[in-house]
Amino acid sequence: MSPSVVFDLLVGGLITGGLYALVALGLNLQYGLMRVLNVAHGEFLMVGGYLTYTLHTAWGVNPLLTVLVTGPAAFAAGLGLHRLLYARMLRAGESPEHFASQSLLLSFGLLFILQNGALLLWSADLRGYSYLAEPLRFLGAVFPANRVLAAALALLLSIGFYVFLRTTLAGTAIRALMEDQQGAQLVGVDVRRVHARCFAAGLAMATVAGSLVSMLFELTPFIGLPYTVTALVVVILGGLGNILGSVLAGLLLGLVETFSVQFATFDLRVIVSYAVLTLVLVLRPSGLLGR
Repeated sequence: MSPSVVFDLLVGGLITGGLYALVALGLNLQYGLMRVLNVAHGEFLMVGGYLTYTLHTAWGVNPLLTVLVTGPAAFAAGLGLHRLLYARMLRAGESPEHFASQSLLLSFGLLFILQNGALLLWSADLRGYSYLAEPLRFLGAVFPANRVLAAALALLLSIGFYVFLRTTLAGTAIRALMEDQQGAQLVGVDVRRVHARCFAAGLAMATVAGSLVSMLFELTPFIGLPYTVTALVVVILGGLGNILGSVLAGLLLGLVETFSVQFATFDLRVIVSYAVLTLVLVLRPSGLLGR
């Protein structure tokens, strides 16, 4: 394999991994902090993609600018969902195990609601548009400009969120809750408020990722679940509750999948991805950066 091909695959893998990282960050934030396994996570990505598609095709809004709409809208929706649904269960004082099982069932309900809502609004037909599809040359490699731009923005948002967690008071509160919820409560952290905002932020990340995905691929109401599964794989690889781990694991999975394509079919690429997951679970059950 020539150096130019290796470089091409390396950059392509990082582009794919950047999107995986952003999707996984939101899921890790929800599950790592609240123990909410939100299987509807990918459905919010799907909704974000359709919202960007509609804003761009119907009103001519630049797809990149739509994240200024889809992100805040998803954050507001997340606050509302948390207050109406999850906060009620938290106030009931149920055991963590019962809360986890109930929240899982609740997220399945959200999944079906969002899928069927998308079917009613946009039908099952493929929807897509062309944006910055011209080739971008970099050190002899050629990539679609929209893929490079989407991945760069996804990585920028992921790294920005990690910096937010490490350098701000709110980020310190989130990390404290991930480490020791009872201890964080004793020092005055408002658990309910942090839970609500983290749940909302997780949905916003997924929705913004959907806006970026719509620039690259055609949309159907059923694209969400594969992204949820991929995000869960990334979360497990990086370590539960480890934000930096999610970013690095997303990049790793993107590289593994991209290099696998060079030697195998799509099906074998999936097998290789899950083989890496199995290997990590055997050797490092807590994840690559888990404790």
